[in-house]
Amino acid sequence: MSAYIARRIFLMLPTLLGILFVSFVVVQFAPGGPVERVIAQLSGADTGAGSRISGSSDGDFGARTQMGASADAVNSKYRGAQGLDPDFIKSLEKQFGFDKPAPERFALMLYNFSRFDFGKSYFRDTTVLQLIKEKLPVSMSLGIWMTLLTYLISIPLGIRKAVQDGSKFDTWTSAVIIIGFAIPGFLFAILLIILFAGGSFMSIFPLRGLTSDGWDQFPWYWKILDYFWHITLPLIAMGLGAFATMTLLTKNSFLDEIRKQYVMTARAKGCSERQVLYNHIFRNAMLIVIAGFPGAFVHAFFSGSLLIETIFSLDGLGLLGFESVLNRDYPVVFGTLFIFSLVGLVVNLISDLAYMWIDPRIDFEAREV
Repeated sequence: MSAYIARRIFLMLPTLLGILFVSFVVVQFAPGGPVERVIAQLSGADTGAGSRISGSSDGDFGARTQMGASADAVNSKYRGAQGLDPDFIKSLEKQFGFDKPAPERFALMLYNFSRFDFGKSYFRDTTVLQLIKEKLPVSMSLGIWMTLLTYLISIPLGIRKAVQDGSKFDTWTSAVIIIGFAIPGFLFAILLIILFAGGSFMSIFPLRGLTSDGWDQFPWYWKILDYFWHITLPLIAMGLGAFATMTLLTKNSFLDEIRKQYVMTARAKGCSERQVLYNHIFRNAMLIVIAGFPGAFVHAFFSGSLLIETIFSLDGLGLLGFESVLNRDYPVVFGTLFIFSLVGLVVNLISDLAYMWIDPRIDFEAREV
């Protein structure tokens, strides 16, 4: 076991290196950047996180007309830099670290990341770790409740569908599950907003945030009600796909075990169907479901909530990553990418080890990574 764990941990290093290298190379060829964003703001062409700096926009043209073209700046590699002092452009490059060649910047980033030093945000006066610390509770809140509700509903439903395989109950629930699985979470979130959050129909639930204004002044019981009032629609939208996947996974796992020889033997010995189900089938069938819990949980609050947080304006890790990419805030982009990748690799290892903890018959020493 120890040798297997050591091999897996050793393989994490080249995996993280590859992820960072590919992302770094992509960023070098991506249009725009923090320097161009500052230039766009100075010229009045930037309109916020969703703005794009491309070609010869009207804002750039107006800026050039008003400021005039500088002979040294006309050949600048930054769009919209015409008319700006070249020394100012160089100071911006130095401020953002772009005065160094790309290989040196990548090596410096790896060195800092090895010490878990992710630097400071370009456009927020705080460190990357502090930003993640501030946003993590929102995403973890969504992830915890979504994972809990998914398992509490999907496992009993999946077991009943397996026991009543082919019945009317199994047929109509399967139809509902397949439809739910086919609908993207973000599209369902928009539908929920239209129906229940002041869209074209009812206005029952709030549209943004996890708490109301003045939440700190509420009595404790009203705080709880207000919190669940805000989180209802995001949870429903996030849990739709996970609920369908977990239900079908549970059903198929139980069906696979029900058809095995040891189940027929238990029935032949006179065991009741309840004894066969919960004393013989349950442990083996739940192996794959329980072992996947760490991965499902981390996926829920690290990546699964990105679009949902954006749609419902929830200030979590998903929205942070989305805004950082749009704003070309590279320290936040690479810092969160490194942390998410590292956590994902560790959780994958824990998920594999969970198989052994649940079923000691699994021997990792006898298998290759």
